[in-house]
Amino acid sequence: MKTRIELISENQKEEVVIKCHQITDEIQNIISSIENEKRIIGYKRETAYPLNMNDIYYFEIVDQKAFLYCENEIYESKMKLYEFEKETEGTSFFRASKSLIINADKIDAIKPSLSGRFEVVLKNKEKLIVSRQYVRVLKHMIGL
Repeated sequence: MKTRIELISENQKEEVVIKCHQITDEIQNIISSIENEKRIIGYKRETAYPLNMNDIYYFEIVDQKAFLYCENEIYESKMKLYEFEKETEGTSFFRASKSLIINADKIDAIKPSLSGRFEVVLKNKEKLIVSRQYVRVLKHMIGL
């Protein structure tokens, strides 16, 4: 399949055109991915910001508060961990501990840590620990 990207000026409307012989499952997945880009609401100083799912590096619960971590910003969330997990089902997000969900697409490096745990280094150089009971999920997500 050939892919072509054309950069346009700011005053033109963005569009995606798919030319295909028939609509296969792969094409349908691409269409769904484009049309259904999920957004999560993050809060900072009582202001709501719609965040693209692919901008979120991880979701964490700290002292019974939920946070969304992006490359350089941290937002609060009103979601519970199980709600975020359900919202991201079927995506590149995976449970990494009892209070942490990581976006596997944002992982830059992985190395074994103590007691069967793994340390992941994200693309923004932040380090997180994956609990040993979730290491199998991590390996599956990145194809180890």
